[in-house]
Amino acid sequence: MDLSVDLGSLNLDNPVIAASGTFGYGLEYRSLVDLNTLGGFSTKGLSLKPKTGNPVPRVIETSSGMLNAIGLENIGLKVFLSEKLPQLEKFTTRIIVNFFGDTSQEYVEMAQALSDVERLDALEMNVSCPNVEKGGLQFSSDPEVLTEVVSAVRKVTQKFLIVKLSPNVTDITLLAKAAEDAGADALSVCNTFVGMSIDLKTRKPYLANRTGGLSGPAIKPLALNLVYQTVRAVKIPVIGIGGITSGEDAVEFLLAGAKAVQIGTANFIDPAATLNVIDGIRKYCLSNGVGNLSELKMQED
Repeated sequence: MDLSVDLGSLNLDNPVIAASGTFGYGLEYRSLVDLNTLGGFSTKGLSLKPKTGNPVPRVIETSSGMLNAIGLENIGLKVFLSEKLPQLEKFTTRIIVNFFGDTSQEYVEMAQALSDVERLDALEMNVSCPNVEKGGLQFSSDPEVLTEVVSAVRKVTQKFLIVKLSPNVTDITLLAKAAEDAGADALSVCNTFVGMSIDLKTRKPYLANRTGGLSGPAIKPLALNLVYQTVRAVKIPVIGIGGITSGEDAVEFLLAGAKAVQIGTANFIDPAATLNVIDGIRKYCLSNGVGNLSELKMQED
Protein backbone atom coordinates (compact mmCIF):
# COMPACT_ATOMS: atom_id res chain seq x y z
CA MET A 1 0.00 0.00 0.00
CA ASP A 2 1.58 3.27 -1.15
CA LEU A 3 0.61 6.07 1.22
CA SER A 4 3.33 8.49 0.08
CA VAL A 5 2.37 12.07 -0.74
CA ASP A 6 4.01 14.54 -3.11
CA LEU A 7 3.31 18.15 -2.18
CA GLY A 8 5.79 19.52 -4.67
CA SER A 9 9.22 19.98 -3.17
CA LEU A 10 7.98 18.39 0.07
CA ASN A 11 7.45 14.63 0.05
CA LEU A 12 5.78 12.73 2.89
CA ASP A 13 5.90 8.99 3.57
CA ASN A 14 2.19 9.20 4.41
CA PRO A 15 -0.39 12.02 4.53
CA VAL A 16 -0.67 12.30 8.33
CA ILE A 17 0.90 15.28 10.10
CA ALA A 18 0.55 16.13 13.79
CA ALA A 19 -0.92 19.62 14.03
CA SER A 20 0.72 22.61 15.63
CA GLY A 21 -0.22 23.31 19.24
CA THR A 22 -1.24 19.72 19.93
CA PHE A 23 2.08 17.90 19.64
CA GLY A 24 4.45 20.11 21.61
CA TYR A 25 7.81 20.34 19.92
CA GLY A 26 7.63 16.68 18.94
CA LEU A 27 9.84 15.54 21.79
CA GLU A 28 6.97 15.33 24.25
CA TYR A 29 5.45 12.44 22.27
CA ARG A 30 8.58 10.45 21.47
CA SER A 31 8.00 7.91 24.29
CA LEU A 32 4.47 7.30 23.04
CA VAL A 33 4.77 7.59 19.26
CA ASP A 34 7.53 6.59 16.85
CA LEU A 35 7.93 9.98 15.20
CA ASN A 36 9.42 8.36 12.11
CA THR A 37 6.11 6.65 11.35
CA LEU A 38 4.42 10.01 10.81
CA GLY A 39 4.29 11.92 7.57
CA GLY A 40 5.54 14.78 9.71
CA PHE A 41 4.65 17.08 12.61
CA SER A 42 4.21 20.79 13.01
CA THR A 43 5.76 22.36 16.10
CA LYS A 44 4.00 24.49 18.64
CA GLY A 45 3.84 28.02 17.22
CA LEU A 46 7.11 29.91 17.67
CA SER A 47 7.79 33.63 18.00
CA LEU A 48 11.02 35.63 18.13
CA LYS A 49 10.83 35.94 21.90
CA PRO A 50 9.19 33.67 24.49
CA LYS A 51 5.50 34.27 25.25
CA THR A 52 3.68 33.41 28.48
CA GLY A 53 0.27 33.29 26.82
CA ASN A 54 -3.12 34.16 28.31
CA PRO A 55 -4.16 33.89 31.97
CA VAL A 56 -5.93 30.73 33.19
CA PRO A 57 -8.41 29.17 32.80
CA ARG A 58 -7.64 28.87 29.13
CA VAL A 59 -8.89 25.42 28.11
CA ILE A 60 -12.33 23.88 28.51
CA GLU A 61 -14.03 20.82 27.06
CA THR A 62 -17.18 21.42 25.03
CA SER A 63 -19.69 19.17 23.28
CA SER A 64 -17.59 17.09 20.85
CA GLY A 65 -14.64 19.42 21.14
CA MET A 66 -12.69 21.92 23.17
CA LEU A 67 -12.11 25.63 23.45
CA ASN A 68 -8.61 26.95 23.99
CA ALA A 69 -7.24 30.42 24.57
CA ILE A 70 -3.62 29.47 25.23
CA GLY A 71 -2.45 32.72 23.69
CA LEU A 72 0.42 31.21 21.68
CA GLU A 73 2.58 30.49 24.72
CA ASN A 74 5.98 29.26 23.53
CA ILE A 75 9.67 29.08 24.41
CA GLY A 76 10.82 31.42 21.66
CA LEU A 77 13.06 30.91 18.64
CA LYS A 78 16.42 30.94 20.44
CA VAL A 79 15.55 28.23 22.97
CA PHE A 80 13.92 26.06 20.30
CA LEU A 81 17.02 26.17 18.12
CA SER A 82 19.46 25.59 20.97
CA GLU A 83 17.58 23.07 23.11
CA LYS A 84 14.82 21.34 21.13
CA LEU A 85 16.13 21.07 17.59
CA PRO A 86 19.38 19.21 18.47
CA GLN A 87 17.26 16.44 20.04
CA LEU A 88 15.18 16.16 16.86
CA GLU A 89 18.16 15.72 14.55
CA LYS A 90 18.14 11.92 14.83
CA PHE A 91 14.58 11.60 13.51
CA THR A 92 13.85 11.24 9.81
CA THR A 93 10.25 12.43 9.88
CA ARG A 94 9.41 15.76 8.25
CA ILE A 95 9.76 18.65 10.70
CA ILE A 96 7.52 21.64 10.06
CA VAL A 97 8.00 24.75 12.17
CA ASN A 98 4.87 26.78 12.80
CA PHE A 99 5.68 30.45 13.41
CA PHE A 100 4.00 33.82 13.84
CA GLY A 101 4.66 37.48 14.53
CA ASP A 102 2.99 40.70 15.62
CA THR A 103 4.30 42.56 12.58
CA SER A 104 5.33 41.71 9.03
CA GLN A 105 8.95 42.34 10.02
CA GLU A 106 8.74 39.76 12.82
CA TYR A 107 7.44 37.17 10.34
CA VAL A 108 10.36 38.00 8.05
CA GLU A 109 12.92 37.72 10.86
CA MET A 110 11.51 34.36 11.92
CA ALA A 111 11.55 33.03 8.37
CA GLN A 112 15.11 34.22 7.79
CA ALA A 113 16.40 32.57 10.95
CA LEU A 114 14.56 29.29 10.33
CA SER A 115 15.67 29.16 6.70
CA ASP A 116 19.28 28.82 7.81
CA VAL A 117 18.47 25.53 9.59
CA GLU A 118 19.03 22.69 7.15
CA ARG A 119 17.17 20.04 9.16
CA LEU A 120 13.84 21.85 9.00
CA ASP A 121 11.71 20.61 6.11
CA ALA A 122 9.02 23.27 5.94
CA LEU A 123 7.66 26.44 7.52
CA GLU A 124 4.02 26.98 8.44
CA MET A 125 2.84 30.56 8.85
CA ASN A 126 0.12 31.07 11.44
CA VAL A 127 -1.58 34.19 10.08
CA SER A 128 -4.44 34.14 12.62
CA CYS A 129 -2.64 36.77 14.65
CA PRO A 130 -3.38 40.47 15.21
CA ASN A 131 -1.23 42.84 13.17
CA VAL A 132 -0.23 45.60 15.58
CA GLU A 133 0.70 47.82 12.64
CA LYS A 134 -2.89 47.65 11.33
CA GLY A 135 -4.74 48.31 14.58
CA GLY A 136 -4.99 44.66 15.54
CA LEU A 137 -6.53 43.46 12.26
CA GLN A 138 -5.65 39.80 11.82
CA PHE A 139 -3.26 39.02 8.99
CA SER A 140 -5.71 36.32 7.92
CA SER A 141 -8.68 38.68 7.64
CA ASP A 142 -7.71 40.87 4.69
CA PRO A 143 -6.37 39.70 1.30
CA GLU A 144 -4.13 42.75 0.92
CA VAL A 145 -2.60 42.39 4.38
CA LEU A 146 -2.13 38.66 3.85
CA THR A 147 -0.52 39.24 0.46
CA GLU A 148 1.91 41.70 2.00
CA VAL A 149 3.12 39.43 4.80
CA VAL A 150 3.32 36.24 2.72
CA SER A 151 5.18 38.07 -0.08
CA ALA A 152 7.65 39.48 2.44
CA VAL A 153 8.33 36.03 3.87
CA ARG A 154 8.59 34.43 0.44
CA LYS A 155 11.39 36.83 -0.49
CA VAL A 156 13.61 35.65 2.37
CA THR A 157 13.12 31.88 2.35
CA GLN A 158 13.51 28.98 -0.04
CA LYS A 159 11.91 26.59 2.45
CA PHE A 160 8.61 24.93 1.58
CA LEU A 161 6.11 27.54 2.77
CA ILE A 162 2.69 26.59 4.15
CA VAL A 163 0.16 29.28 5.07
CA LYS A 164 -2.37 28.23 7.72
CA LEU A 165 -5.68 29.96 7.03
CA SER A 166 -8.37 31.03 9.47
CA PRO A 167 -11.99 29.93 9.07
CA ASN A 168 -13.20 33.14 10.70
CA VAL A 169 -13.54 35.05 7.45
CA THR A 170 -16.35 35.82 5.01
CA ASP A 171 -14.83 34.01 2.03
CA ILE A 172 -11.83 31.75 2.62
CA THR A 173 -11.20 31.37 -1.12
CA LEU A 174 -10.21 35.04 -1.42
CA LEU A 175 -7.57 34.58 1.28
CA ALA A 176 -6.45 31.28 -0.26
CA LYS A 177 -5.88 32.89 -3.65
CA ALA A 178 -4.08 35.82 -2.05
CA ALA A 179 -1.68 33.46 -0.23
CA GLU A 180 -1.12 31.44 -3.40
CA ASP A 181 -0.40 34.52 -5.52
CA ALA A 182 1.98 35.80 -2.82
CA GLY A 183 4.12 32.66 -3.07
CA ALA A 184 2.74 30.03 -0.68
CA ASP A 185 3.67 26.46 -1.64
CA ALA A 186 0.68 24.97 0.21
CA LEU A 187 -2.21 25.92 2.47
CA SER A 188 -3.38 24.31 5.70
CA VAL A 189 -7.13 24.63 6.19
CA CYS A 190 -8.24 25.47 8.75
CA ASN A 191 -7.37 26.96 12.10
CA THR A 192 -9.88 27.00 14.99
CA PHE A 193 -13.31 28.64 14.98
CA VAL A 194 -13.96 31.43 17.49
CA GLY A 195 -16.33 30.34 20.25
CA MET A 196 -17.17 30.77 23.90
CA SER A 197 -18.72 28.98 26.88
CA ILE A 198 -20.43 30.49 29.92
CA ASP A 199 -20.44 29.10 33.47
CA LEU A 200 -24.06 29.06 34.67
CA LYS A 201 -23.02 29.21 38.33
CA THR A 202 -20.81 32.27 38.09
CA ARG A 203 -22.54 33.63 34.97
CA LYS A 204 -19.12 34.43 33.58
CA PRO A 205 -17.26 33.05 30.57
CA TYR A 206 -15.29 29.92 31.48
CA LEU A 207 -12.21 31.23 29.72
CA ALA A 208 -10.32 34.15 31.20
CA ASN A 209 -9.94 35.43 27.64
CA ARG A 210 -13.75 35.16 27.22
CA THR A 211 -13.47 33.58 23.77
CA GLY A 212 -11.26 30.81 22.44
CA GLY A 213 -10.62 28.59 19.47
CA LEU A 214 -13.06 25.72 18.98
CA SER A 215 -11.54 22.46 17.73
CA GLY A 216 -12.32 18.75 17.73
CA PRO A 217 -15.03 16.61 16.06
CA ALA A 218 -17.59 19.43 16.38
CA ILE A 219 -15.90 21.42 13.60
CA LYS A 220 -15.24 18.58 11.16
CA PRO A 221 -18.16 19.23 8.78
CA LEU A 222 -17.32 22.94 8.71
CA ALA A 223 -13.61 22.35 8.10
CA LEU A 224 -14.35 19.74 5.43
CA ASN A 225 -16.49 22.24 3.54
CA LEU A 226 -13.76 24.90 3.71
CA VAL A 227 -11.20 22.42 2.40
CA TYR A 228 -13.56 21.50 -0.45
CA GLN A 229 -13.98 25.19 -1.35
CA THR A 230 -10.28 25.99 -1.08
CA VAL A 231 -9.11 23.04 -3.18
CA ARG A 232 -11.30 24.26 -6.03
CA ALA A 233 -10.04 27.84 -5.76
CA VAL A 234 -6.26 27.26 -5.89
CA LYS A 235 -3.71 25.12 -7.70
CA ILE A 236 -1.32 24.55 -4.80
CA PRO A 237 -1.77 21.62 -2.35
CA VAL A 238 -4.20 21.92 0.55
CA ILE A 239 -3.64 20.21 3.91
CA GLY A 240 -6.92 19.49 5.69
CA ILE A 241 -7.39 20.09 9.41
CA GLY A 242 -10.41 19.96 11.67
CA GLY A 243 -11.89 17.27 13.88
CA ILE A 244 -10.10 14.30 12.34
CA THR A 245 -10.05 11.39 14.80
CA SER A 246 -10.02 8.32 12.54
CA GLY A 247 -8.81 6.98 9.23
CA GLU A 248 -12.33 7.38 7.85
CA ASP A 249 -12.34 11.07 8.83
CA ALA A 250 -9.01 11.55 7.09
CA VAL A 251 -10.22 9.81 3.94
CA GLU A 252 -13.15 12.25 3.77
CA PHE A 253 -10.71 15.14 3.63
CA LEU A 254 -8.63 13.37 1.00
CA LEU A 255 -11.77 12.76 -1.06
CA ALA A 256 -12.60 16.47 -0.74
CA GLY A 257 -9.26 17.19 -2.40
CA ALA A 258 -6.79 17.59 0.46
CA LYS A 259 -3.36 16.13 -0.29
CA ALA A 260 -2.55 15.56 3.39
CA VAL A 261 -4.19 16.00 6.79
CA GLN A 262 -3.24 17.27 10.22
CA ILE A 263 -4.38 15.65 13.47
CA GLY A 264 -4.93 18.07 16.34
CA THR A 265 -7.30 17.74 19.28
CA ALA A 266 -7.41 13.94 18.89
CA ASN A 267 -3.82 13.86 20.20
CA PHE A 268 -5.10 15.02 23.60
CA ILE A 269 -7.65 12.22 23.71
CA ASP A 270 -5.26 9.51 22.50
CA PRO A 271 -1.51 10.22 22.15
CA ALA A 272 -1.39 7.54 19.43
CA ALA A 273 -4.18 9.12 17.39
CA THR A 274 -1.85 9.89 14.49
CA LEU A 275 -0.81 6.23 14.23
CA ASN A 276 -4.42 5.09 14.36
CA VAL A 277 -5.33 7.46 11.54
CA ILE A 278 -2.47 6.18 9.37
CA ASP A 279 -3.59 2.62 10.01
CA GLY A 280 -7.20 3.53 9.29
CA ILE A 281 -6.32 5.12 5.95
CA ARG A 282 -4.35 2.02 4.99
CA LYS A 283 -7.21 -0.29 5.92
CA TYR A 284 -9.72 1.77 3.96
CA CYS A 285 -7.55 1.72 0.87
CA LEU A 286 -6.91 -2.01 1.08
CA SER A 287 -10.61 -2.75 1.62
CA ASN A 288 -11.62 -0.60 -1.34
CA GLY A 289 -8.95 -1.57 -3.86
CA VAL A 290 -7.11 1.75 -3.68
CA GLY A 291 -3.45 1.28 -4.53
CA ASN A 292 -2.37 4.92 -4.35
CA LEU A 293 -3.81 7.94 -2.61
CA SER A 294 -4.02 9.78 -5.92
CA GLU A 295 -6.87 7.38 -6.79
CA LEU A 296 -9.07 8.86 -4.06
CA LYS A 297 -11.51 11.09 -5.90
CA MET A 298 -14.91 12.30 -4.77
CA GLN A 299 -17.84 11.43 -7.06
CA GLU A 300 -19.65 14.69 -7.82
CA ASP A 301 -22.40 13.41 -10.16
